[in-house]
Amino acid sequence: MSRTALRICPLCEATCGLTLTIEGTKVTGARGDREDVFSKGFICPKGASFGAVDGDPDRLRTPLVRRDGELREATWEEAFDAVAAGIRPVVERYGANSVGVVLGNPNVHTMAGALYPGVLIAGLGTRSLFTASTVDQMPKHVSSGLLFGDANAIPVPDLDHTGHLLLIGANPLESNGSLCTAADFPGKLKALKARGGTLTVIDPRRTRTARLADRHIAIRPGTDALLLAAMTRTLFEEHLVDLGALAPHVDGLDELAEAVRDFTPEAVSEACDVDAPTVRALARELAAAPTAAVYGRIGSCTVPHGTLASWLVDVLNILTGNLDRPGGALFPQAATDRTPRPAGPGRGFRLARWHSRVSGHPEAKGELPLSALAEEIDTATAQGEPVRALVAVAANPVLSAPDGDRLDKALGSLDFMVSVDPYLNETSRHADVVLPPPPPSQSPHHDFAFNTLAVRNQVRYSRPAVPLEPGRMAETEILARLTLAATGMHGADPSAVDDLVIGQTLGKAVTEAHSPVHGRDPEELAARLTGESGPERRLDMMLRLGPYGDGFGARPDGLSLARLLDHPHGIDLGPLQSRLPQPLRTRSGRIELLPRPIADDLPRLREAARQRTEGLVLVGRRHLRSNNSWMHNVPALTGGTNRCTLHIHPEDAERLGVRDGAPVRVKGAGGEVTAPAEVTDGVRRGVVSLPHGWGHDRPGTRLSHAATDPGVNVNQLLDGSLLDPLSGNAVLNGVPVEVAPVAAR
Repeated sequence: MSRTALRICPLCEATCGLTLTIEGTKVTGARGDREDVFSKGFICPKGASFGAVDGDPDRLRTPLVRRDGELREATWEEAFDAVAAGIRPVVERYGANSVGVVLGNPNVHTMAGALYPGVLIAGLGTRSLFTASTVDQMPKHVSSGLLFGDANAIPVPDLDHTGHLLLIGANPLESNGSLCTAADFPGKLKALKARGGTLTVIDPRRTRTARLADRHIAIRPGTDALLLAAMTRTLFEEHLVDLGALAPHVDGLDELAEAVRDFTPEAVSEACDVDAPTVRALARELAAAPTAAVYGRIGSCTVPHGTLASWLVDVLNILTGNLDRPGGALFPQAATDRTPRPAGPGRGFRLARWHSRVSGHPEAKGELPLSALAEEIDTATAQGEPVRALVAVAANPVLSAPDGDRLDKALGSLDFMVSVDPYLNETSRHADVVLPPPPPSQSPHHDFAFNTLAVRNQVRYSRPAVPLEPGRMAETEILARLTLAATGMHGADPSAVDDLVIGQTLGKAVTEAHSPVHGRDPEELAARLTGESGPERRLDMMLRLGPYGDGFGARPDGLSLARLLDHPHGIDLGPLQSRLPQPLRTRSGRIELLPRPIADDLPRLREAARQRTEGLVLVGRRHLRSNNSWMHNVPALTGGTNRCTLHIHPEDAERLGVRDGAPVRVKGAGGEVTAPAEVTDGVRRGVVSLPHGWGHDRPGTRLSHAATDPGVNVNQLLDGSLLDPLSGNAVLNGVPVEVAPVAAR
């Protein structure tokens, strides 16, 4: 007998609502939930393959513990005993920073990943934190922190209402959106054009998104910040700056005008390979549009000037008066955000509060560059102990970080490693303990992070669609027990972690004058929380304290878990609204247009305007049917265009003697790989492209389908030395490479 259940899709940032068909305990089908308040029935190939992802036979079902050099099945009790025995002696002998924590991309797609790693890191007291953010989005966090005082205050384009959208380094028709949560991004772009709006795409590849555009600019990779700086200069030169309602909230306008004076369209034209009239036209069109938004993503982040490019995206939105207004770029307000505090000066945002031990990389947002993980393990210095133990949660840095071969060797030298992962993959194969979470159908879901980036305010929650199988453990309990075992509280009830967070949060809330529970008894408030588990009680607390919450009875029509459960398709909280100055946390309480770290980095950008890379440069690419390295084991999501091939322009192929389909050798600073050539005019001349996340050919993994067509690890072409200095983000795009056909034998 089949039944249906609702579930929010956890497979990308679009967070679409699904209706699952379930036979017994097996998910046999998935379709879009037409009544979902956010996605309204939209579904992509990943969501349609939810059942195949959920039921992958290679998913681990029981913990693994290394005994006599081999990973063997163990009980949960044995696994957590081994974690406590492996981590605590390292902390006690070498100090907290000798334990590293690595958080991967899938971590942000789960409730457990949102609720527990912060407690683990705080409990360990380690500064050795590495995440996927520094191979992806950290430049945007840093630029937002410097501009607005809050690294998580990221404005998103008002896709449903804008009349002019400029995308740089973004391909949402393949990625489904990133740092901009929007179900049916393709449909929203088509609706923009249907209402007479304009779509401009700046990308060295003619992506699916670029083919939809009214104007496509095939920029030279890595020069995004130069182009944006020249557009900014044009706005000042032609008196097109119009702050509008932003004027009372902005500092540094005159200083900014002086800082970009040298970036004329003529000065950047050769480096960008975009002629000066086109640069000026881009700026004029942006200024002339009644509503407009500039949106930059991974292509403009993973470059040598990623933070400057991310900063200039928002500078252009500010100078044209499009920040914080409908149709422009607005700050979302998630239901689980903290209680909005009164507007006013904040603590601001600081960089470089500490540095990495080996290369002295500055921290950003509490993180060190993932590119530095290998050297922090394998290099001895007088600056402290190396990382000797590692906790990896949903992370596969052997494939996602530069120079995976070095990291592969470094992981093998650790005193101890624990990995929370459903697979034995290229990274978790090194672990001494592997803790496998259950498949997504057996887990609850709420998007804590992505709702802070959503193009429409809404709130949704899915309880597990299928009960936990016997022998499984909820991911929330896994991370709670891991936290206890790693922080010296092994054996305590996992509910202690939730009770600690609830007590601390409510204890603070009752002391804050702007809180709806100011002056009340935190124990009485905790007793009123509802939910079937600690995580649900925490969600209830966050909803009730949040901007739409009931304030524990202070606002009877407000949100709570009980009310959310009464709306299985979610609750629509309305379109994005103007919110300034409330989100600002700078020391001045205003938008600081030219923060000192940005000003200090501009000379490096001026020097880049005088440089031009000769030869071929490498860029990555996204596939609609995968998400980094974690979906290549699902047959339904591989094949077709989702292949690991080197895209090369026909003229470059002819010059180098490369034939379509023939193997080519690609060599970079970190090594070389061999991949089939795919000759296409979808890349501009001088550019080659390899997709990210492949390279499933290492021994000791259990990824049977991925191993049949492993592809190559594009990040092995990088040696990890190229970073954006402000954010520590890896430079993955615009990297020089050599390409040659593989000689026939």
